[in-house]
Amino acid sequence: MAERKTAAATAPGARDRESRTVTALLTCAMAFSMMQLFLIGALGPRMVGALDLSPAVLGLTATVGFGTAAVLSPSGGRMVDRIGPRRTLVFLFLVSALALALIGAAPGAGLLLGAVALGGIPQALANPATNKAILATVRPDRRGAVTGLKQSGVQLGAFAAGLPLAALAGGVGWRGAVWTAAGVALLAGVWAFRALPADPPAASAAPAPASYVPRGMVAWLAGFSLFLGAGIASVNTYLALYGVDRLGMGPTLAGGLVAVLGVAGVLGRIGWSKVAGPGRAEWLLGLLACGAVGAVALLAGGALAVPLVWAGAVAIGVFAVSGNAVSMVLVMQRAVPGRAGTDSALVAAGFFAGFAVGPPLFGLLAGDGRYGAGWSLVAAEFAVAGAVAFLWCVRDRRARAGRAA
Repeated sequence: MAERKTAAATAPGARDRESRTVTALLTCAMAFSMMQLFLIGALGPRMVGALDLSPAVLGLTATVGFGTAAVLSPSGGRMVDRIGPRRTLVFLFLVSALALALIGAAPGAGLLLGAVALGGIPQALANPATNKAILATVRPDRRGAVTGLKQSGVQLGAFAAGLPLAALAGGVGWRGAVWTAAGVALLAGVWAFRALPADPPAASAAPAPASYVPRGMVAWLAGFSLFLGAGIASVNTYLALYGVDRLGMGPTLAGGLVAVLGVAGVLGRIGWSKVAGPGRAEWLLGLLACGAVGAVALLAGGALAVPLVWAGAVAIGVFAVSGNAVSMVLVMQRAVPGRAGTDSALVAAGFFAGFAVGPPLFGLLAGDGRYGAGWSLVAAEFAVAGAVAFLWCVRDRRARAGRAA
């Protein structure tokens, strides 16, 4: 009997079911790691009035959240390498639930910003923990596809914030919608504890790397992610407000822009990650950044023809948002054994730093109604990201050729 049970547990069908469960859980972790900021973006038109927030303060929420994540990411990567992904992911969901509950209870800007800072912790842990879990549980030929799926969780979070939760806010208020998300995060923490394989003892985990300083490919990817993140964060934070202030949309319809961006980002991350094999992923980064520049032009064109803003939201998801997934595929393809968590965290730190810097700069322009200038700034940020990616590709190809000679 025991032999039959063991055979069943190791059968291909059982392994496939386990792989699907892990993939779904990691996707959920990525969604909740940034759910707070997507909710603030989607519910921003409601929260601005209820909490008496200015557009600049709305942008400051992204600065606080991603600034905290950028500072904590290197330590978070070492934590994952030391204690393992299961413990880290359970902790991630619990902190996400607490941060969301505090956002829902915020009477004004002070507690709101404090809760957003707390939410920087799961942001810092998400990429290293999920990447480490993939390396531990997914066979090598499936890792690219699973990475794309789990990275799409961020955009599923955007979709959830922009459509079902924004619609729920219309019935129960924005606080009730945020508290609902907090409850789901708690349930996800229980799921993670039950579904993931046990971590090795902390003492037997890989030794912590000696340096927090990114080097080589990781440094280039962090630089690319800095500019990419600055542009994406500005779009995430201000797209719904742009729809209300300049395009005459209602709050729920404007939140739909965030949802559309999220769906496109899901499809883009899954699709591009599947084709981002060695030799292709390096060049994809620059090409996606170039596509993002064109997407911003469509957003700006919405002031002339509203349908263009919907096309721009789709293009931002397909091109800009997908760049982060491809960069994580590259990290996993080239990470030194024992450093996957740390390398992922250092690249993510660059991304989060961009998220911290971008929205306040855009907010200075949006506060004066200069959305056209704001979109020009975002286009410039994506263009610089593309230049960094192409320059690294050239240098990397020359270095490989030199080693092969």
